[in-house]
Amino acid sequence: MTTDPRVLRQSEWDRWYRSLELAFGGVAETRPERELWADLTETERSIGVWDGEDCVGTAGAFTFSVSTPGGTFVPAAGVTMVSVAATHRRRGILTSMMRRQLDDVRSWGEPLAVLTASEPEIYGRFGYGVATHQMSVEIDSSRVRIVAPPGADDVRLRFVSVAEGAEACEEVYRRTIGTRPGMLARTPGWERLPLLDPPSEREGASPMQCVLAERDGRVVGYARFHNKPEWSAAGPEGSISVRHLDALDPVAYAALWRFLCGIDLTTTVRSRNRPVDDPLLQLVTDIRRCGVRVRDSLHVRLVDVGAALEARRYTAPVDVVFDVEDAFCPWNTGRWRLTGDSKGASCERTRDAADLALSVRELGAAYLGGVTLSALAGAGRVRETREGALAEASVAFGSDLAPWLPHGF
Repeated sequence: MTTDPRVLRQSEWDRWYRSLELAFGGVAETRPERELWADLTETERSIGVWDGEDCVGTAGAFTFSVSTPGGTFVPAAGVTMVSVAATHRRRGILTSMMRRQLDDVRSWGEPLAVLTASEPEIYGRFGYGVATHQMSVEIDSSRVRIVAPPGADDVRLRFVSVAEGAEACEEVYRRTIGTRPGMLARTPGWERLPLLDPPSEREGASPMQCVLAERDGRVVGYARFHNKPEWSAAGPEGSISVRHLDALDPVAYAALWRFLCGIDLTTTVRSRNRPVDDPLLQLVTDIRRCGVRVRDSLHVRLVDVGAALEARRYTAPVDVVFDVEDAFCPWNTGRWRLTGDSKGASCERTRDAADLALSVRELGAAYLGGVTLSALAGAGRVRETREGALAEASVAFGSDLAPWLPHGF
């Protein structure tokens, strides 16, 4: 066999995808899941490694744009469906696929590559940095109350079927994607993703339910969730698992959480993926009973340092020279002068003395404003060579709201 990847042919998709399923445990997905991923897969942007007729390595790249601080959207390759067969580990297959993929992304003119990792330690060696985090909560709703702001009682809540509410929910999502960095502008077809409801995701709970929040006849928010009835000798101990929740204003947002935490016969409300600065934390009466936990989410890789740093805006004026190390994509290695502010930026190669020294991985981690350059310097991963440059750049890269990836890919 050869470890050289090649572009996927449409006729090979079933074998390619089955190889992916095997690498992730071998449990076949439901027909709606497979049909959706078959439709969304961009075969011309997908690669495989083959041993004879057997697919032993897979990787794909969706065409995305990701929101960045200041509200701009930057083209990004959404790296996905990466796997190596258990029979072919330690043969350089993953490295060869990452090499081919980043070369391709560069040729497509996309300055960023982004991914979510099954194991977070894998992708740092390829220049990816953890740029966003997600918070999970497990609220003891028998003890915790939601203190909603005035006007919450004026929000009308009503159940609809998931299909009936789909268009209104998607419109709310479209109106929220520019509010935080790290969110993806969904292209046609992706609106089907949040509607998937495989039994494997329910953990014994009900099919997905949907509630719309309305004011003056207009949808201003929604929640999609599962209800799992459970009983003990002491009485009902059901739980609510929140799949998606968005709202256009704080009052509707609080009204939805108050509803979820007040559903009869339940004592727990869980959500796996919320922003780390979610306003929910300011609405609960007892944070200690909310089981807060944080983990990595979106990993970002600057494929073209100059283009990527030019593409976003900065919260404060910045003029700094980075000395960038990038062993895997050597075209990025060298010194780059970044000048910019809230209106735009320029980033060009320079021979001027460096102000900060770091690797492309640190630039990826800081790119969306959720990880500060100062924090990375505190870990020994950024070195200041001009006094004051670290604070200047760290503030400029920041974001008023924490970046967040609402859904995977």
